[in-house]
Amino acid sequence: MASSNTATTAQPANSKTRVLTASLVGTTIEFFDFYIYATAAVIIFPHLFFPASTDPTTATIQSLATFAIAFIARPIGAALFGHLGDRIGRKATLVAALLTMGISTVCIGLLPTYAQIGIAAPLLLALCRLGQGLGLGGEWSGAVLLATENAPEGKRAWYGMFPQLGAPLGFILATGSFLLLGAFMSEADFMQWGWRIPFISSALLVIVGLWIRLKLHETPAFKKVLEKQKEVNIPFMTVVTKHFPMLVLGTIAAICTFVVFYLTTVFALNWGTTKLGYSRGEFLELQLIATLCFAAFIPLSAVFAEKFGRKATSIGVCITSAIFGLFFASMLESGNTVVVFLFLCIGLGIMGLTYGPIGTVLSEIFPTSVRYTGSALTFNLAGILGASFAPLIATKLATTYGLYAVGYYLTAASLLSLFAFMMIRETKNDDVNNQI
Repeated sequence: MASSNTATTAQPANSKTRVLTASLVGTTIEFFDFYIYATAAVIIFPHLFFPASTDPTTATIQSLATFAIAFIARPIGAALFGHLGDRIGRKATLVAALLTMGISTVCIGLLPTYAQIGIAAPLLLALCRLGQGLGLGGEWSGAVLLATENAPEGKRAWYGMFPQLGAPLGFILATGSFLLLGAFMSEADFMQWGWRIPFISSALLVIVGLWIRLKLHETPAFKKVLEKQKEVNIPFMTVVTKHFPMLVLGTIAAICTFVVFYLTTVFALNWGTTKLGYSRGEFLELQLIATLCFAAFIPLSAVFAEKFGRKATSIGVCITSAIFGLFFASMLESGNTVVVFLFLCIGLGIMGLTYGPIGTVLSEIFPTSVRYTGSALTFNLAGILGASFAPLIATKLATTYGLYAVGYYLTAASLLSLFAFMMIRETKNDDVNNQI
């Protein structure tokens, strides 16, 4: 027994700095890759990857349909990488997820266009987008678990918000790269080859991410699973059969997070540049600055979650988001740039408040043995319901019923998530890492 204890204590531990850096850097890279696609799906791909005879609105809808593919692929990636994460460990799975995402992104930057190879171009684009979805489906949950399962007592929400910071940082890098390219090259050069630079350059970021993650050790919580030989044979089936209520509630709870973000980014960018008269550069600049609110409110949400609890914090944010939906249209179509900027700041600020604690919430409602699979599935299933078709639904609602219908859509999604959070237990004081 003594030798066993000695072996256990001799196991190498991750330093705080290494854990937080690895979780932050990895998700920053992943979301940079994801957002450069989101931006390109609005301003580039409709022109280069779809038939020239198609009218602009139809081309944009087709492009946004490929954007949706990744969200459909994400639960598949969640099940695949979740299985690996709950069977062989968090570290190896995180490396595999990062590689899957990175290779897919670089390939997008190398694709020939519709004018060069015809219908094969959008098909290859859709295939690469599928790869992005698979990679991100496994990345997010692993990064959150890397942080929370290494967190000291009373600090899980604080540690859990670090990978969440990768989202605004990735968005800033993605949007900033397109702004810089647009500023230093002609429109013709940008559309011909300049747009490829962010996709191809992501290879450098992936190398940095791999170097950091390969230096990590396994999390203490998963080490306990291995020591007690409590690995689950098929984590997906265990989640579905034994934890189905939490799977459903966790999925519904995260819907608001996705809807508020993609309405204030992808939809707002498309609507602002096609219907409201803003140039691409003008609106991207507004979004880029407003994203600072997204980043600033993530750590604030972690402070609230540690002090008041995950449940109370999330309920309060859902109510705020529902109210914001009622003012969505009047602010966005106000015709006043200051009001539009305020709209973006409020929307992305709400996103920061809802996004900050969601990783901690979804990881704490599942035991360690299926936590990777459970948290990944809930988050990525919510992505299908709340994000994959959100820009398409919003565009259809706005063109058919007016912009106010989009605001009501956000309000409805917020109230739905509010109901789910009311049903989920508070986990602030749970000893979740010993729940094997």
